[in-house]
Amino acid sequence: MPTLKLDERGLIPAIAQHAGTGQVLMLGWMSPGALKRTLEGGDAWFYSRSRSDLWHKGEVSGTYLRVQKVWADCDGDTLLLQVEPTGPQVCHTGQPSCFFTPVEAFPTFERPSVGPGILEDLFATIRERQRDMPPDSYTARLLKEGTARIAQKVIEEAGETALSAVQGQKDALAREAADLLYHLLVLLASAGLTPSVVWQELRARQR
Repeated sequence: MPTLKLDERGLIPAIAQHAGTGQVLMLGWMSPGALKRTLEGGDAWFYSRSRSDLWHKGEVSGTYLRVQKVWADCDGDTLLLQVEPTGPQVCHTGQPSCFFTPVEAFPTFERPSVGPGILEDLFATIRERQRDMPPDSYTARLLKEGTARIAQKVIEEAGETALSAVQGQKDALAREAADLLYHLLVLLASAGLTPSVVWQELRARQR
């Protein structure tokens, strides 16, 4: 049996392909629970990131996806479902496939709503400041002052965060927690570490 790799949200992308024609129909996300239901029941189940819940493809549109075969790619981080749709309209727009918009020029991009990924984005910015050291950057100045100074800032921010919680100041707690997370990321960069090592430690604490 293959070992599948989940992303930081505990999900894996799953591409649905028409088993008969080879047409790519849609891309969805699966949790382990969604994949389990798919393998046991024969219909495609996915995980809704907006509702944070499983959804049975077709329960709204009426077009179910009967799964013929499930494949994992060579890296174990993407699934391919070969399916037989029960109706002509797989996409919620009424189209037979969700892929009907050609990209013929460089597109505009919409950033996702703020979530856990903001920490990775912020760390990438910190690494840029560490590399370029722009003179007007607070992050660059902090990194230049060294690990001991950054560690001191972490201690200060941790104390302010705890004090806000004890005093029941929720808005202040959110601000101070953000400051604490930021300075922790700067400390990791200064120490030559990345957030991934922290994620691994957190994963170990789930067991």
